[in-house]
Amino acid sequence: MVQIERKTKVVEGVAPDSIPYEQLLRNEEPVILKGVAKDWPLAGKGQEDIDAAMAYLLQFYQGRPVVGYSCPPEIKGRYFYNEDMTGLNFERGRVQLGEYLERIRESAGEADGRSYYIGSTDLDIYLPGFREQNDLVLNHDMFTRNPPVVSIWIGNRTTATCHYDMSNNIACCLVGKRRFTLFPPEQVANLYPGPLEPTPGGQVVSMVNFETPDFDRHPRFQEALANAQVADLEPGDILFYPALWWHHVEALSDFNAMVNYWWNTSPGFVDTPQNTMLHAILSLRDRPDQEKRAWKALFDYYVFGDASLASAHLPEHARGDLAPLDEIKARKLRAKLLNRLNR
Repeated sequence: MVQIERKTKVVEGVAPDSIPYEQLLRNEEPVILKGVAKDWPLAGKGQEDIDAAMAYLLQFYQGRPVVGYSCPPEIKGRYFYNEDMTGLNFERGRVQLGEYLERIRESAGEADGRSYYIGSTDLDIYLPGFREQNDLVLNHDMFTRNPPVVSIWIGNRTTATCHYDMSNNIACCLVGKRRFTLFPPEQVANLYPGPLEPTPGGQVVSMVNFETPDFDRHPRFQEALANAQVADLEPGDILFYPALWWHHVEALSDFNAMVNYWWNTSPGFVDTPQNTMLHAILSLRDRPDQEKRAWKALFDYYVFGDASLASAHLPEHARGDLAPLDEIKARKLRAKLLNRLNR
């Protein structure tokens, strides 16, 4: 496994009802808030034993099948592509939670057993009532405007290959230990991203095997490591990291449970930039370099720079699509784009 010297900043003594959400976003850096979730009942049950933690989770389960993932021992819990990239190296299917927890229990202590995990499962849908006892204090109006998606991850010793998400994230380690290896967005080229689709979990993943990196094949990965940081989480710790930070996540215990909160601060009517990127591949990527440089200047002016600059010299009635967006304007702009794309 690669060795990384830089450790993620740890802040101790933060009260559960005093999480500085606005400051976290403003700092634009990962940070561990030590022990903020240590008093959650699931964290307490996890300190007892596997059986207590599993029994606690099943109290809330109503029987709706969850999506379970599994891979054979030789994969060593790394959910990825198969050898020739013609498919994926794991199996998935709808399962009963109790049945899957039993498989995880039976595999405990096996050094060469199968890997099992249940990924990103909506708590309010699949474990209703859980958040009444185990939840962050979301006492900021940003969560009123943009309620977070709150999910649980359950499994044994597994690895989520390095990827990015389009939302800010708070990961709450509740049972078992986890290690996050984090990279700023600017390291994208040094992480050798894989295909846009299919992907192991919905997002583009790094093609580098972090366990045994091939620096001849992926030489720029050494530069990524020089800019990486590691966050080691104990039960009860929570980790914040901003949207678009790459993260490689290892679950290090025989049984692990983590709850994560994904949220954005942009209004819901704002489209996903992932669609913009796909359209840019269609419309910009293969143009001559001199044209791309000119378009980059236009994008800097209209999109990436001061949002008011492009329309500040125009009378308000003449600003059109350059005016600030609201829900109605966003709908009109989307309709215009769809009309043009469908010509």
